[in-house]
Amino acid sequence: MKFNYRNIGLRLTSLLIISVLFVTCRTVPVTGRKQVNLLPESNLVKMSFDTYDQFMKKHDVLKGTEASQTVKSVGNNISIAVEKFLRGKGRPGMNKYFNWEFNLVEEDVPNAWCMPGGKVAVYTGILPYTKDATGLAVVMGHEIAHAVGRHGNERMSQQLLVQFGGLALNVALNEKPEKTRELFMAAYGLTSTVGVMLPYSRTHETEADKLGLIFMAIAGYNPREAVDFWTRMSKAGGTPPPEFLSTHPSHATRIKNLKDFMPEAMKYYEK
Repeated sequence: MKFNYRNIGLRLTSLLIISVLFVTCRTVPVTGRKQVNLLPESNLVKMSFDTYDQFMKKHDVLKGTEASQTVKSVGNNISIAVEKFLRGKGRPGMNKYFNWEFNLVEEDVPNAWCMPGGKVAVYTGILPYTKDATGLAVVMGHEIAHAVGRHGNERMSQQLLVQFGGLALNVALNEKPEKTRELFMAAYGLTSTVGVMLPYSRTHETEADKLGLIFMAIAGYNPREAVDFWTRMSKAGGTPPPEFLSTHPSHATRIKNLKDFMPEAMKYYEK
């Protein structure tokens, strides 16, 4: 009797991948969507902290200004809201991974981002659109929601599976840490001068919109202002790509989704 070792190998690989996906499957708060997080969050957070420190050393970080103080104040309020939200959802253990930091960076680009572990950067170029603390809460709540939803871990996990597959995953994480770091840098796009994060998927963006509304609402900011902010962004100039060519929802779709979810968000604001 001859054994087809190739078929056996393929079956073992498939079973291993399935078992890895099963063990590492997580559920995103609020949306209930299942996601795969292959990387230990502690490893991802460490890479995040190191990269964030390097980024801040290379850029002009504003301190002591009214705008920078507002960024820190809004960030602190939302971080407290996140901790309260996670406790309420029975996930207090997630809070241990956050070591919050909020900085305003001198860059004439309408941008902001939050890395795993709660490291946040807001660029001065977005301030004309946020206008005030509530507008900042829209932006920062949304970006922080990406970290709470562990979207970065999910994106890197997808890349690891594509590049290495189930059998080589352990090798990639433990024996090739430099390759894992390359994937981290690629996923977050922080190798460029300005440090523009690569776009998340439409699913991630919609989840971040919903979670962001809840976070700002718990923090005491009116979530209805999110519609006004995204309306201003839609008039910022330039022609956005058609929705089917973009990973982001179109402005019109985003605003509709925000309005649809608003009654749920307002429950947190009116408590």
